[in-house]
Amino acid sequence: MKKYNHIISKSITVIFITVMLFSCSNNTQQVRDFLATKNLPIGIAKNAYHVYKDSGRITSKLITPLLNDFSNRKEHPYNEFPKGIKIINFDNNGLDSITITGNYALSYSKTLVSEIKGNVVVLNHTDHSKLETEKLLWDQNTHYFFSEKAFTLTTPKDTIYGIGFECKEDLSKHLAKKTTGKLETTEK
Repeated sequence: MKKYNHIISKSITVIFITVMLFSCSNNTQQVRDFLATKNLPIGIAKNAYHVYKDSGRITSKLITPLLNDFSNRKEHPYNEFPKGIKIINFDNNGLDSITITGNYALSYSKTLVSEIKGNVVVLNHTDHSKLETEKLLWDQNTHYFFSEKAFTLTTPKDTIYGIGFECKEDLSKHLAKKTTGKLETTEK
């Protein structure tokens, strides 16, 4: 009798587990929507190292200790880098040409605009210029940086201080606003 009760108990457990497994819905969209309503990321990556390629050539690398993927947002999908970011862009010869670092970043996938905050540093390794600011907006479509925050732009010949600027992502052709500093110019 004891053996018979044990077999019935195991059978009921197996049937219960089987019913539960088949009753679960595996609707990915429902899960995405639930996470979006709770303001939770759809994915989290720790110590992420992402390599971007174009036609088999490495164009850039992204390094971050933490990546939160909010691509489940209908209106404005984005990625969040709450513990900082480092982006290394490479020139056509595969040499490190531009490095961008910051303490926090958001990257919006629909608009391809990124916002980088906190100790933002952009280094151009080719012409040895450096941009420092607290907040930088980067339009990846136009390859353009802009900010309304205080900045320091250092080149081999000049150091420019100001509030507000725009420039190409290689720090060339810059438009600096409210500037101070010693500038070397050539008249034509």
